[in-house]
Amino acid sequence: MIILSNIKELYDGTGSAKETIHHNADLHIDGGLIHEVRPHDPNLQVGDAHTVIDCSGHTVTPGLIDCHGHVTVLGLDSGSMDTMLAGEALLWVEKILHTTLVDGGVTTMRDVGGATNLHKRLVDNGTILGPRLKISIAMLSTTGGHADFRGVDRCHGELSRLWPEAPGRPSSIVDGPWECRKRVRELAACGADLIKICSSPGVASPSDHLECRDFSPEEVEAIVDEAHARGLQVAAHAHSRAGIGLAIRCGVHDIQHISFMDEELVDLAAEKNCVVTPTSWIMKELQSTPGLSDFVMDKVKKVAEVHAAATSYAYKGGLPVLMGTDPVLPGMHGTNGLELAALMAEGLPDLAAWHGATGLAAQHIGTPDTGSLVKGNRADLLICTEDVIRAPAKLVDGALLEVIKDGEGYRGGLPAMPQRRYDTNLRERLLTTP
Repeated sequence: MIILSNIKELYDGTGSAKETIHHNADLHIDGGLIHEVRPHDPNLQVGDAHTVIDCSGHTVTPGLIDCHGHVTVLGLDSGSMDTMLAGEALLWVEKILHTTLVDGGVTTMRDVGGATNLHKRLVDNGTILGPRLKISIAMLSTTGGHADFRGVDRCHGELSRLWPEAPGRPSSIVDGPWECRKRVRELAACGADLIKICSSPGVASPSDHLECRDFSPEEVEAIVDEAHARGLQVAAHAHSRAGIGLAIRCGVHDIQHISFMDEELVDLAAEKNCVVTPTSWIMKELQSTPGLSDFVMDKVKKVAEVHAAATSYAYKGGLPVLMGTDPVLPGMHGTNGLELAALMAEGLPDLAAWHGATGLAAQHIGTPDTGSLVKGNRADLLICTEDVIRAPAKLVDGALLEVIKDGEGYRGGLPAMPQRRYDTNLRERLLTTP
């Protein structure tokens, strides 16, 4: 058993009330699971089988759960897309997954476009070190919609440069209710954990206008019905008011980006038991991204004017607010904690932001054994040298000492902590991978 002893401050991830903060606590880890969290006992007697690690100067939180990842994206510029379409793409995915876990402190990630079941398996069997994955595989949109990156000079039959068809990943571009149903069936057969759609145009896509709608109601209803028939939830990329309303009315569970959400749409979302993932940080970063076309930058400016208000409406209206980075720009992978800082800047209290990145996220993405430091849950946690709860930007400014996933450390910040290394028995493992 490992005992993290006399932790200065511990956030347990179970909520956003002050009672979720513990001072001078001991956290016991046994077999990769949380055994207990209890007040520090300086007289506790332990046997030789126990390892006691002094954490009297440290802050401990659950590992982050990022609800909007893209581990197959290096950037949206032409060169980055070329790299991720080349033969070495898997090596770059490995680097992204590794830095997301080790530098970003993300122990679970929901990838909502790009990652396949192969990537998920390679993490699960230890071939790649990274956060455990929940995957949508594709991001469904109509022809000319947000997932259609073929541009205005497209050729008939050309594949979109954003997540083109590949083994384990069908096309993201789909039109008509019956084609939508078939694509959901294909994604489920490829191992999708959820379905991601674009109910509105996007900011970075080259030809769709932000205020417009993408799918028709009949198409979204078909997708949601087919997904629910297979036990899958649906998440929607939704900026415009029309796209947000469409997604909510048609049964989408998670409304992402929410740029033009207002109080009326918040009430509707609450009535339908929706959650939201605002992706506040990317909306800020796009404003200073070089090389964007005038058309795209105009959309960026429109979103920047309203996004903070939408996040505030959602929180004050009682909607569950989840953390998602949408890391599609260079430098975002591995600095995922900056999304927490962005959410706080848009009005969320610190513990509400942290809950949306831990226990609340776990409830809504189907990983109930993660996200909170309670008995029986996976031992996923961050050990920090500073108060990252009130100032999460410190996670990427030297405060992140150790990342623990399933009871094993990945940074070497605590010498007594068992460390996870790449399994050297690679050939045998690959030969037995299904």
